[in-house]
Amino acid sequence: MAPEGWEQTLTAGPLLAIAAAAIAVLLVLIIWLRVHAFLALIVVSLLTAVAAGIPANQVVNVLTGGFGTTLGSVALLVGLGAMLGRMVETSGGAKVMADSMVRRFGEDRAPLALGVASLLFGFPIFFDAGLVVMLPIVFAVARRVGGSMLLYGLPVAGAFSVMHVFVPPHPGPVAASELLGADPGLVILLGLVLAIPTWYVTSYLFGVWAGKRWVLPVPEILGRADEDHPDNPPSLGTVVGLLLLPLVLIFLNTGLDTLRAAGVVDGDATWVAVLRTLGSTPVALLIAVLVAAWVLGRRRGREKTVIEKLLDSALGPVASVILITGAGGMFGGVLRASGIGDALADVLGDVGLPIIAAGFIISTILRVAQGSATVALITTAGLIQPAVAAGDFSAIQSAAIVLAVAAGSVMISHVNDSGFWLVGRFFGMDVRTTLKTWTVLETLIGLMGFAIAVVFFLIG
Repeated sequence: MAPEGWEQTLTAGPLLAIAAAAIAVLLVLIIWLRVHAFLALIVVSLLTAVAAGIPANQVVNVLTGGFGTTLGSVALLVGLGAMLGRMVETSGGAKVMADSMVRRFGEDRAPLALGVASLLFGFPIFFDAGLVVMLPIVFAVARRVGGSMLLYGLPVAGAFSVMHVFVPPHPGPVAASELLGADPGLVILLGLVLAIPTWYVTSYLFGVWAGKRWVLPVPEILGRADEDHPDNPPSLGTVVGLLLLPLVLIFLNTGLDTLRAAGVVDGDATWVAVLRTLGSTPVALLIAVLVAAWVLGRRRGREKTVIEKLLDSALGPVASVILITGAGGMFGGVLRASGIGDALADVLGDVGLPIIAAGFIISTILRVAQGSATVALITTAGLIQPAVAAGDFSAIQSAAIVLAVAAGSVMISHVNDSGFWLVGRFFGMDVRTTLKTWTVLETLIGLMGFAIAVVFFLIG
């Protein structure tokens, strides 16, 4: 959001040049000069704000606003998710689940099994929260079977990404469906038909290839591989139940929200408000951590001081992830506040492309310019809403337009996207490797998703 009382006077050309220069400087600082990513992001965000003409007395507010907004959504999820993962890992629960998956599916199909499980988990849960919850299982399977971390991590991260961007009840496709008048039920159906093959090709097959191309060890961010586990590990059912607990609560929240929007339940009713609070992602993860501390800790004979130290030890390693992710959000916030995305969208809006192509391109430009997939998706839907309303589109075609816009919003994840830093740091990748793997994976998701959306549009 632009600072109050200030209006951008630069045109699209200079703004685009500023954005390109900022990204280039950031990459030079991190990749070639080896400046720490947290410091580099702050420096480049400050310089970009000044170059874009944001008033000097508002620059700090813009920086801290972008940083705080991102931390508000990421810090709690990453911190609580890391605590949950620490309890599952040190109790031996992650090893139990990893061994069970390998026995049931075989070593060769372990990445496929992890990805399919993440597709199911990804239906109600947001990308970052789902990824953090699944990490201990991913790490345990990678240690058990061997091979590159990417072989197991990319199919999982890609699964949460496709579900988050294409399938309601996630906020981006829900808001876009409302703005463009698409049937949410049809968007869910077509979104699933699109998401599953897209994930298989762009995340699973690409992940298998990338795992052979870049052999990365399992990071120690959730604990060392050689840590001793207790003699009485939890059962598989206990571990699965703990992982499903936050997902069930979150699904309850999204289900009630859907019923509220449809007028089935009274959104102002106290019981609805209480259940939706319990199902909010931070509260759901908090409940899961408390239950895990009891079930995997006190109930299994661990001392209170031991549990406290275990939970505390989970926060130190992820502090860097949280801060760098927040700084990435700061950079994206500066780009949004400077009006770069809006200026480019205005230019592209007058090109006269078919509406489904225009939606995809505008969404892609907004994604590249400011980093947030959800912001790109919702903003683009608002921009093309008049054209869609004026057109004579069928229900399938309207849903296809939503999916095309969603496909654009996931394209070319790079240094202004907080998810880029989240994946890169959790998987132990440097910026160069993250660009070669995660950025390519996200772009493949966008291109294949758009191609399938066009097919839906043509047959609709």
